[in-house]
Amino acid sequence: RQAQDDQETKLIFQPLIRINRCFLALVILGITVSNSFAGGPWVQQKGKGYYKLSEWWIVFDQHYTSAGLIDPNVTTGIYNTFLYTEYGLSDRLTGIVNASVFSRNYMNNLVSKTTGDVLVKGEGLNSIGDIDVELKYGLTKPGSSWTLAGSLTLGLPTGKKVGGELNNLQTGDGEFNQMMTLHAGRGLASIGNVASYISSYVGVNNRTQQFSEELRYGLEYGIGIADRKIWLVGRLIGIESLKNGATAENITSTSIFANNTEFTSFSAEAIVYVSEKVGLSASFASAFKGEIIAAAPSYSVGVFFDATK
Repeated sequence: RQAQDDQETKLIFQPLIRINRCFLALVILGITVSNSFAGGPWVQQKGKGYYKLSEWWIVFDQHYTSAGLIDPNVTTGIYNTFLYTEYGLSDRLTGIVNASVFSRNYMNNLVSKTTGDVLVKGEGLNSIGDIDVELKYGLTKPGSSWTLAGSLTLGLPTGKKVGGELNNLQTGDGEFNQMMTLHAGRGLASIGNVASYISSYVGVNNRTQQFSEELRYGLEYGIGIADRKIWLVGRLIGIESLKNGATAENITSTSIFANNTEFTSFSAEAIVYVSEKVGLSASFASAFKGEIIAAAPSYSVGVFFDATK
């Protein structure tokens, strides 16, 4: 009977182990959205740039199902080291690279609740992650009340889409995507020494390898205090799948993951300039509804060099 219980436990949790691949890929998706949004609609002046090195991570033991409910899963974590760069190719055209220069994905042991025996041994995968390359073009002239920009982002599948004994670890999603985005924003009237701005975006993401296309959107509000040496930023971002790709019902291979996923999340970030050009940042983000996504907050810390000043 005990052996039967352990076998049933393994059968229950094995799909959860495979489905963790979906969560990881969507986590990487969320990173892409967040960093692509960092510059908003504002482009860099020619020869000016912004450079950031950051560490981002999430550890979770539960997830949103395809029905939007929360279920448990094997404790899984991912850590990504990102190098984010913006550089003004001209006064209207900015080049952006967001590279996961190191990524680690791990899963803990799957332990039987009946006997305490290890049913599936935990393991990890280390490699480079996916890389996003973006061109952003300013559509409005300097001094306009509203700033508009359009961008094209190419998601390069440079990470590993399979790894580990069960092929359920990865540092990339294995598909090449192309996203067109329209950005809008403006600086708001200062109140005393407090500056503020608002910006937003909406985009369409085309994906390969039988992944569904997506609609992406975001809204950001930031305030600057202490002579703009400290910035507090709140963000609301979301992804809506068109659900026109492959589904789990007709694709048995676990190489297709993070498909037909949706979420809406909020995040908060604090940015502090420790000198005129050098600063530190810390942030967290969490989805308050979703489908096939980790149900846990993510965190990030970073250091940046602002060469626009």
